[in-house]
Amino acid sequence: MAHRPNRLIAALLLAATLLAARVVSAAEEQQKLNINTASAQELTNLRGIGQKTAQAIVEYRESHGPFKSVDELVDVKGIGPKLMTALRDHITVGGAPPAAAAAAKPRPGS
Repeated sequence: MAHRPNRLIAALLLAATLLAARVVSAAEEQQKLNINTASAQELTNLRGIGQKTAQAIVEYRESHGPFKSVDELVDVKGIGPKLMTALRDHITVGGAPPAAAAAAKPRPGS
């Protein structure tokens, strides 16, 4: 019987640890800059992104549609592999924008 309280405590500690990891992960995602919604001014807050490159990102997004992956950012003039590596942990593409999600839904009967 002495082992049951120890198992209960271990299970509770494991559950608390897993919950804390999820909260930290969600907080980290919220701190990332969404390159699909950020303005040129917001993009300049990223290390290595000046006004000219920020404007190029916005123009690329406007002409090609939302980024599907952060790795697509290397297609923008001024963003090379080295800068992309530095940016990767600080940017996100977030979820699909509402218009893109609605367009992707199959219509009934099709």
